[in-house]
Amino acid sequence: MAVINRIAGFAEEMAGWRRHLHMNPELGLDCHQTAAFVVERLREFGVDEIHEGIARSGVVAVINGTGEGPVTGLRADMDALPMQEETGAEWASQVEGRMHACGHDGHTAMLLGAAKYLSETRNFGGKAVLIFQPAEETIGGGRIMVEEGMMDRFDVGEVYALHTDPFGGAGEFRTRTGPLLAAVDDFEIFLTGKGGHAAYPDACIDPLPAAAAILQAMQTVVSRNVKPLDELVVSVTQIHGGSAMNIIPESAYLAGTVRSFSPAVRDMAEKRIGEIVTAQASVYGVEARLDYQRNYPATVNHGAQTEKGAEIAREVAGEDNVLTALPPEMGAEDFSYMLEARPGAFFFLGQGVGPSVHHPEFDFNDEVAPVGASFFARLIERHHPVG
Repeated sequence: MAVINRIAGFAEEMAGWRRHLHMNPELGLDCHQTAAFVVERLREFGVDEIHEGIARSGVVAVINGTGEGPVTGLRADMDALPMQEETGAEWASQVEGRMHACGHDGHTAMLLGAAKYLSETRNFGGKAVLIFQPAEETIGGGRIMVEEGMMDRFDVGEVYALHTDPFGGAGEFRTRTGPLLAAVDDFEIFLTGKGGHAAYPDACIDPLPAAAAILQAMQTVVSRNVKPLDELVVSVTQIHGGSAMNIIPESAYLAGTVRSFSPAVRDMAEKRIGEIVTAQASVYGVEARLDYQRNYPATVNHGAQTEKGAEIAREVAGEDNVLTALPPEMGAEDFSYMLEARPGAFFFLGQGVGPSVHHPEFDFNDEVAPVGASFFARLIERHHPVG
């Protein structure tokens, strides 16, 4: 691999940053200690501008190159997950019930590595804008940063991001042009009947048959309402009702998720779920309320920027370690908001096959951090030529 020698030279330092972050995970928008650590490193590197408090705890740094040129954004997310770690690593989380189970500690370390190198060398024109984002796992810190005007404020022309990939070989890049990750919506269904003694069902209005009918009918949204080649997932993931064997409950509850790529399919799924809930509630004589929440849009890579990134990935990792025809995946990413605001691309960086992200035994592979940092750095140098 053509990892930049200077970056390879401080690989252990990057691992130290990453492990410090891993031991001190923070959630959502409240990544204040993480942001302070990032800012401290950026000041040591001598970046030209540091802007704090974007989306509460987000940080944006600017590194000026030599002379005029484009402005490119490079993004890393900083937040962790509310789960208990089971890695047994020396650098395991020191905070009960929180862990970096999605590699955001590694993402931040890789972008810091690129910042260190670019601040030293300045072998590019224009500006590199480094985006350290909170709340990818929750309410969409990327959305908030865009809504607060980040792209216009820093005149970002294009934007790129990396995400660790426990399903790819170490140092392997995977992506595609067009839809890469799905839009994600969530729904909750509240059913209200009339509770009573199970021995006298005629005196009750049982919400459980309605819940069962809604669950069953939901399966037809995918199987009977979309073209077989259109991607859609409708999953009911919770169903609750009742408290004892001899009581017909007053209420029942269902919840789940919808994943899609096409805006038309997304609209159809929301419409059909609403129709199913209303119709089945009427059939079974219960009251129903549907709360349908649209969350992250689909992550859609732009063609020219995907090819730019792939070109750099081939330089860093070699031709055989770059896949640009990755099938779309049903996971979701709030980098989608940045790609709606500006052209850019999202890449997976393989860390070697192991426990999946969001698994209590997941840990970022520090050996691939120089690969990711080199990708970010070369992306700026190659497409921001001096002069």
